[in-house]
Amino acid sequence: MVVRDVMTEDPFTIEPEASLDRAVDVMCAKDLRHLPVVDQAGQLIGIIAERDLRRAALAPAVDEDVPAGGQRPLCRPGQAPRDLLVKDVMSCDVLTTHPEAPLAHAARVMFERRVGSLPVILDGRLVGMLTEKDVARARADGRIGGAFDPAGILW
Repeated sequence: MVVRDVMTEDPFTIEPEASLDRAVDVMCAKDLRHLPVVDQAGQLIGIIAERDLRRAALAPAVDEDVPAGGQRPLCRPGQAPRDLLVKDVMSCDVLTTHPEAPLAHAARVMFERRVGSLPVILDGRLVGMLTEKDVARARADGRIGGAFDPAGILW
């Protein structure tokens, strides 16, 4: 089985100049935990995740405790978190995959690198998203790894 078989096609995206409020609205309305950030040409330039939004919301409190040489502060003096744009908090170093990549390989990358999604890129263009939910659904449906046995789950 390959990524194309289980990925979410034509994912929702957002532009880097959008406000964080807009990102929150889209993510809540569409029940998303990860939102690809694309430029005007549709090229993937980053991703914004729930954890990025939480960090932005907590920035004023957290930034006071960041030691010199630590992570760069999100807010500049006089700037409120509500003034931040997607480009201010998105992750730029995004792991991606290809539609024909083996699903097992993509799932392993997600597990080992502790990411909840992989943008799927074909010919430089975003064509889908592979999420933890997609992998879990394929497993539960018996499309990978045999039939799902709920009795085998520890609750």
